[in-house]
Amino acid sequence: MRRDELAVYLDGMLEAARFRDYCPNGLQVEGRAEVRRIVCGVTASRALIEAAIARNADAILVHHGWFWKGEDGRVTGFRKQRMQALLAHDINLFAYHLPLDAHAVLGNNAQLARKLGWTVTGRFAEQEIGFLGIPAAPSAPSFAGGIAARVEAVLGRPSLLVGDPDRRVAKLAWCSGGAQGYFEQAILAGADMYVSGEISEQTVHLARESGVPYLAAGHHATERYGVMALGAHLAASCGLDCEFVEIDNPA
Repeated sequence: MRRDELAVYLDGMLEAARFRDYCPNGLQVEGRAEVRRIVCGVTASRALIEAAIARNADAILVHHGWFWKGEDGRVTGFRKQRMQALLAHDINLFAYHLPLDAHAVLGNNAQLARKLGWTVTGRFAEQEIGFLGIPAAPSAPSFAGGIAARVEAVLGRPSLLVGDPDRRVAKLAWCSGGAQGYFEQAILAGADMYVSGEISEQTVHLARESGVPYLAAGHHATERYGVMALGAHLAASCGLDCEFVEIDNPA
């Protein structure tokens, strides 16, 4: 598939143009014109670039790319090393941040719900990237502690629950990654519990004072499944060779 054709396809499917984001979405670094093999990952780290080089990839597709607002724009140190490795091997870098959080089928939040058996019923927060839903069938009541235990088992890493584990959860809110700033909006949306990736000092107080439990399940862990699904979609729809490479990250 031609690089430019792939860029147009991804931009359109993920509706990249409609998002106000903290970084450019789409093709961030131009490589070779023909794309057959893609390495997918959460973040465009040096380790992922090296994995792509080892696999003779034509492109890297990630959730966390480069050129973030407020970041030092000079290409020195680790930035120079990453860029140099990518350009030396003529590898394209595609990155989709908020578009990959929000997509109704392939996005991080939609895929997290699919993995955990949650039913999506609505949206909340900025640009509707937060999801609302039901954690289990009405005949099987869910409680915060049980939801936390299942999240840990499915994601394969410890999580942090702040609040009453016996709180019954009829309406669940979640947003992957570093979305602790949407906690208050989740409460206003009527959520009985909120799940995200990270936690901040003030999050603890809000959970205690509101009575709404907060679960921090890991930034990296909650954002693996969107890019996995996107890679699988490209393989099935476009005939591309797509491989997800897990670069362990405890955060």
